[in-house]
Amino acid sequence: MATSRLPPATLTLKQFMRRQQVLLLYRRILQAIRQVPNDSDRKYLKDWAREEFKRNKGATEEASPTTEAQDLKEARGTVTNHGVCSVVTALSLDLVL
Repeated sequence: MATSRLPPATLTLKQFMRRQQVLLLYRRILQAIRQVPNDSDRKYLKDWAREEFKRNKGATEEASPTTEAQDLKEARGTVTNHGVCSVVTALSLDLVL
């Protein structure tokens, strides 16, 4: 049986594609946050997004659609409480696509 010539840390195609999707989502979130007019809200959202992505950096399991929908509802509540409804709308549209 032939052994792989790839280093053991090489990502599979599926892992690579998922990583690209996650990076695209992170960029879109940051772009949406830049549109928030209030400086303190913008800083809060940027810190929140950064911490959430750091917290889930090692995640290997994909969330079910139900879990993602629940997370989106929680994010809507958090962001709405800080007066930034337009960001949630933009993020929810990105997540659906």
